[in-house]
Amino acid sequence: MTAVSVSAGVLLFRGRPPSLEVMLVHPGGPFWRNKDTGAWQIPKGLIEPGEDPEVAALREFSEETGQHKEDTPFLLGEIRQKAGKRVLAFALEGTFDPARLASNTFELQWPPHSGRIQTFAEIDRAAWFGIEEARVAMLESQIPILDMLVSHLERETQS
Repeated sequence: MTAVSVSAGVLLFRGRPPSLEVMLVHPGGPFWRNKDTGAWQIPKGLIEPGEDPEVAALREFSEETGQHKEDTPFLLGEIRQKAGKRVLAFALEGTFDPARLASNTFELQWPPHSGRIQTFAEIDRAAWFGIEEARVAMLESQIPILDMLVSHLERETQS
């Protein structure tokens, strides 16, 4: 039996319902090039062995967006993506200018079997979305993260 990989990521948000917005990223590379609806997601990546999930989430956010966040995120919860990968989702209130996106890169033989290695940005776009827009744009298996954030913020205002 193979071990299920565990990732951690940060959902950056600004505002409160009904004007709540979340910042999502679009994966780079040739597989996602022509996909938009249902492709956007939170910046996330694998938790290294022995690494604290919160530290991993902030590291991945920094690597994928080029922006370092000093504030402490709060844990929203865990989801399981379609392929079985577990994702620990954290949230952080903050700002981000999508025009300043500076993602890390990866190399891939492309086109397949061509022998040519090309470099692609891990994240090719970032954007702010209202919650309902995000539900349409987002990877289906990550939509529950939005519900977790809304629930958290509603509990916060009731306290």
